[in-house]
Amino acid sequence: MNKVYGRMFALMASTVLTMPALADEDQVKIALMTDLAGATADYGGQGAIEAVKMAIEDFGGTLNGKPIHADFIDHQNKPDIAVTKAREAFDSGTDMVINLSNSAAALGVMEIAQSKDKVVVVTGAGSDRITGDACSPNAVHFAFNSYSLANSPVKALAANGVNNWYLIVSDFAYGLSVEAAVTGAIESSGGTLAGSVKHPAFMASDFSSYALQAISSGAQAIGLSNSSSDTTNSIRALKEFGLGGDQQMVAFTLLINEIHGLGLDQASGLLFADGFYWDRTEQTREWSKRFYERVGKMPNMVNAGDYSGTLHYLRAVEAAGTTDAKTVLAKMREMPINDMFAENGKIREDGMMVHDMYLVQVKTPEESQYDWDYLKVLETIPAEEAFLPLDQSKCSLVNKG
Repeated sequence: MNKVYGRMFALMASTVLTMPALADEDQVKIALMTDLAGATADYGGQGAIEAVKMAIEDFGGTLNGKPIHADFIDHQNKPDIAVTKAREAFDSGTDMVINLSNSAAALGVMEIAQSKDKVVVVTGAGSDRITGDACSPNAVHFAFNSYSLANSPVKALAANGVNNWYLIVSDFAYGLSVEAAVTGAIESSGGTLAGSVKHPAFMASDFSSYALQAISSGAQAIGLSNSSSDTTNSIRALKEFGLGGDQQMVAFTLLINEIHGLGLDQASGLLFADGFYWDRTEQTREWSKRFYERVGKMPNMVNAGDYSGTLHYLRAVEAAGTTDAKTVLAKMREMPINDMFAENGKIREDGMMVHDMYLVQVKTPEESQYDWDYLKVLETIPAEEAFLPLDQSKCSLVNKG
């Protein structure tokens, strides 16, 4: 176990505080709830901790004269633990919970937050249900969702004549949500689905049979409707069994950390949509280099979303002059998001924070010029195209009249 994780476990043993503990009424209290060391730690972990700390520090450490206090809670990637710990956090005075990697965990915590009138900012989970049929007036969805990650690559490939697909799907809430979004995008683009295969989430280590089925299907594009280690294991297996020629590999949820772990030899040519790339602008580079000094790796879109979501919440509390959830959420919807993550981002009535997305491709080793120089930004997808139109929403909060 390296020193970073050793320190992290020590912090987990006694809830991490960024400020001295004071009476609840004398502080603004937020909690990062995520997977700190498990299968989806790239969606949380030390990167999430430091991103939230950076937001609090950049805001100034206090809000309307009150210290800003943060807890870092490990839900161990288990929805039941997430719900229990969220209830405990809200009962102890927590005003806002952020991240919530794991879609089932996010949906469970959203229910608790609504019943206790608290704020939830989801950055680490992507199910469309969060702003769809399970939407909540107390929840905001930052960073990405399965629709925004699925729609753009499918449409881009269709425009270039690639319209026949085979899907490798993780058989759990998020993977199935991605599958539904991808299937819908294929149909709306006039494409066809040659077939699909499902695998257990975070349990399969041998992806040989799934890769062979996908390659032998003859589909022009092989889409990976999974995440985290399931996606990287799928990529390794596809490369091992000879993916090449005219077949295009597309990941529907991929973080730069996973490309770093795979290496450009295995990941090169891979196409996917992303909500943030560290090397895109001067502003993204400046923030990302600060993050790198603290974490030792470049940030992914979830890390950037944790920072932006925390900062936007704090700004809304400041503007509202209260931590009352309804008042703060109204301010969050009213105020645009302009920072290194989003330009003129806005929170819609369904709770989705819509912003531009980016269609990216992994570079070859020869194209990469320096450390973490991994992606080519092929195009910017405007917010109105990247996210589901409101008139198609299943959210009960949307006024379609």
